[in-house]
Amino acid sequence: MSNPKAYTIGWICAITTEYVAAQAFLDEKHEGPECVSSSDNNDYTLGRIGKHNIAIAVLPDGEYGITSATGVARDMIQSFPNVRIGLMVGIGGGAPSQKHDIRLGDIVVSTPRNGKGGVFQYDFGKALQDQSFQTTGFLNQPPTILRAAVNGLKAQYESDGHHLEEAINGVLEKRPRLKKNYSRPELSTDRLYKAKVLHPLNDNSSCATVCGDNPSKLELRPKRTEDGDNPAVHYGLIASANQLMKDALVRDRLAAETDVLCFEMEAAGLLNHFPCLVIRGICDYSDSHKNKEWQGYAAMAAAAYAKDLLYRIPSANLRAEERTEDFLFRDCSDKNPNPLYGNFQETTGSENNTIQAGFRNQARTAGEGNQTIQGGNENQSITKGNGNRATQIATEGKEALKLARDVLAKKPRSSWRKWLAN
Repeated sequence: MSNPKAYTIGWICAITTEYVAAQAFLDEKHEGPECVSSSDNNDYTLGRIGKHNIAIAVLPDGEYGITSATGVARDMIQSFPNVRIGLMVGIGGGAPSQKHDIRLGDIVVSTPRNGKGGVFQYDFGKALQDQSFQTTGFLNQPPTILRAAVNGLKAQYESDGHHLEEAINGVLEKRPRLKKNYSRPELSTDRLYKAKVLHPLNDNSSCATVCGDNPSKLELRPKRTEDGDNPAVHYGLIASANQLMKDALVRDRLAAETDVLCFEMEAAGLLNHFPCLVIRGICDYSDSHKNKEWQGYAAMAAAAYAKDLLYRIPSANLRAEERTEDFLFRDCSDKNPNPLYGNFQETTGSENNTIQAGFRNQARTAGEGNQTIQGGNENQSITKGNGNRATQIATEGKEALKLARDVLAKKPRSSWRKWLAN
């Protein structure tokens, strides 16, 4: 079995199709973890890409959205304490425009644009009377080591072109079973309908049958030339929410207002608490004509890009990065609880234990059955009730962090989900 401490990159997938694609691009597959946190219900595939050991996890079947992604990341970090960075890799719905010629099978990489960190949650904000909906909040940009690798890979692709299509075909040759659902579909199936053309409600027939390919219904686009990259890689904003985007009019409005490139449903739950990059293969156009025909290939394209990216990151530089677990505890405070850990209170009989993890101040007060522990790296005070004795100790807060981790590990997954839903 594999030692969880040997893994430094966390790779999260939302659906089975993405999970299969991620596994297919591993250079080497490892045995499962020898142990995980008692509260960790994730399914893992472990392996290596280049010099990096990767832990890949997938959301539970039937669960989607921001909260589910947060739960998977939380459990991964508890079980793989040396994870430094994360990748959210999978499929998304494109937002093509005159400015961005996005097509099915293309790849979108989250990068900071227009004062946003690379991903923004478009359903989080405030609705004001007689005014348009205003999004609020800010999601962190990807860590520097990932943004540097993105720029380096971008330059490599611009200079030498990419070999993503060849990489996908190579994987499919080794795994013939995947060819049916993961090969590139025929070009004729890439139809961009005009925004006002709707697929009939509750009609599961194919768009080719129901909507057809009448030029009056389609946005006419020139064929890509042989000297251009196909699939193309786009860099910019990704819109995330707890809802599936299937409205071309809303898609176009948000694209015009924010210059968004694609839509998805998980990333907003990760960026502020799990330092990661989001990579999406385009499988539809975020409209009523959504179908699964391109999902397999889009997932393969995103995974192929992710592999190229990891080859650009030196393993020594990655080891120098802060552990994600430490990042989470540092980010916690009373005013800014981290959803992956947050603040917890447990009461047993007459004894109350409150544990708050952070890297600010550490104080321990014990007396008459009540104990409060706060984790920090600046000050630690211990006061015992009957003795009225106080001792100031400079510390890194390791004991408090360990205690917090122990409590978190004992907390059942069901109570986490209930807490996250509040």
